[in-house]
Amino acid sequence: MKLIIRISITAIALLIVSKLAIGIEIDGLYPALVTALILGFLNTIIKPILVILTLPVTIISLGLFIFVINASLFYFASTFIDGFSVVGFWSALVGSILVSVISTLGNKFIK
Repeated sequence: MKLIIRISITAIALLIVSKLAIGIEIDGLYPALVTALILGFLNTIIKPILVILTLPVTIISLGLFIFVINASLFYFASTFIDGFSVVGFWSALVGSILVSVISTLGNKFIK
């Protein structure tokens, strides 16, 4: 049940971000749910591998490189999901930060 709630919160966050951020478009609830599922998968499986591989750069940048990893995964998700598009790296960076903040607040509110 918690997983369904978290995916729903992320989907709602994606819909909100698509209205706020320039360069991010999502065509409705179904693409938002699919994107939330894919982002959850990428953040669970791929992100830890990328964090380990880029650990020296992350340490040198005092952790700021994690934002680049998040933006890259956000953009990567948009490349193969119909109905979800991100135009450029900066849109992906802003979008990933906003989705993270909104999702975190939503999950804290639910608990």
